[in-house]
Amino acid sequence: MTMEKPRLAIILPCYNEEAALPGTFAKITALLAQYINDGLVSDKSRAYFINDGSSDGTWQQIKAKSSENKLVCGISLSRNFGHQSALIAGLHSIEADIYVTIDADLQDNPECIREMLAKHSAGAEIVCGVRVKRDKDTFFKKHTALLYYRIMNWCGVKIVPNHADFRLMGKKSVAALRQFNEKCLFLRGLVPYLGFKTDCVYYDRTERQAGETKYPLKKMIAFAWNGITGFTAVPLKLITFLGLLMLPLGLIMLVFSGDYSFSLKMTAILSIFCGINLIALGIAAEYIGKILIEAKQRPSFIIEEKTEE
Repeated sequence: MTMEKPRLAIILPCYNEEAALPGTFAKITALLAQYINDGLVSDKSRAYFINDGSSDGTWQQIKAKSSENKLVCGISLSRNFGHQSALIAGLHSIEADIYVTIDADLQDNPECIREMLAKHSAGAEIVCGVRVKRDKDTFFKKHTALLYYRIMNWCGVKIVPNHADFRLMGKKSVAALRQFNEKCLFLRGLVPYLGFKTDCVYYDRTERQAGETKYPLKKMIAFAWNGITGFTAVPLKLITFLGLLMLPLGLIMLVFSGDYSFSLKMTAILSIFCGINLIALGIAAEYIGKILIEAKQRPSFIIEEKTEE
């Protein structure tokens, strides 16, 4: 008796990607057709383009391509929920045996999907795409990324260095992921937390061929901060450490600033303590805000429209 081929779902979140989509359609459908012809996956396998509330012609292109090519399917969210929510929308609403998530700009090498499928067949439930080098990044982005990985590891959060959201997940790991109802999503930390057998494929990341990056500095900082505060309470513990550090420091300043007026001494000390207090309140407020979001239990995504499969 021949075993049924697994159904593959390639999930591509899209936000204002009308310039990049023509090339992405051609590349992804060609690869998917090749995998089907080679007998690696079922002929029911599809590429799902998740429109994350785009304001350009992204959704119109997805619908048009879906009507002419059965390998392409589309899901449109009611508004822009964010990259992580768009990925979750695909992972939660699509039924398949194997899931691959990859950004629509294809800076991550889709040719690696074949190797991911091979590693999954060999027993890996999760396969992460890892960049070999970051020479396409700016000096600032490269070094801040490396610093971020070190901070996350120091905080006890297990993430794969130089891995974004290009990964393969099997049916078991996706079923486990669906049990999490968190709203402050950080999949790079959540997926390793699942604990399934994981392997990696390595590739060189290319430059974006069309369109503009959807992760400017402001969004990158917010994403990094969300990852830290969503997975560890270490920043809260640092508040106590800073308090213990600043108290003797203030006393030392008071003792050894003899030639300065008392008012100047007190101003310096109060400035230090006010700064520490504001930082402490800000960090605590961040965690309280996350508790509020989680307590409301609002949906991470709302699907407005789907194309026919």
